Amino acid sequence: MTTESAAPLRKSITVRATPARAFAIFTDDMDSWWPRSHHVGKTPLVATLIEGRSGGRCYSQHEDGTECDWGTVLVWEPPRRLVLAWQVSATWQSEPDLAKSSEVEVTFTALDGGLTRLDLEHRHLDRLGAAAAAYRAALDSPTAWDGVLAAFSTRAGERAGAPSSPSPVLP
Repeated sequence: MTTESAAPLRKSITVRATPARAFAIFTDDMDSWWPRSHHVGKTPLVATLIEGRSGGRCYSQHEDGTECDWGTVLVWEPPRRLVLAWQVSATWQSEPDLAKSSEVEVTFTALDGGLTRLDLEHRHLDRLGAAAAAYRAALDSPTAWDGVLAAFSTRAGERAGAPSSPSPVLP
């Protein structure tokens, strides 16, 4: 049973791009917009990458030459849907055990006027045990998913030739 403190975290943002373009920017071009401060490696981030296929790695490359896994692609359905095992522990380290990992589902829905709504659900936070409430609160802070999605929105707007802005966050 999911407790209130471990309830899924949901965010939504609208970008000025088609679903195919938004999906490609989110996945293939993640390194161009993912915040350099957001990583689980031991040295500064060089690149953030997602292997575009079910079973693909989500990982970062670092200045010391290491690679650090932070997820696994569970569902790959371009340009509509992506589900990742979010393999980041409550202590912000790489978590290789999928049974202890949360999940992030991202969907891309076409809207009128060449816009796309991106809906993100970060779920299974209960897998983090006693740390679930604090972890969820950290993910819901302005510098976490809100800031990450704002950076994505800016990049998607640049790619489409016009800036886009975040839509209100879903409860």
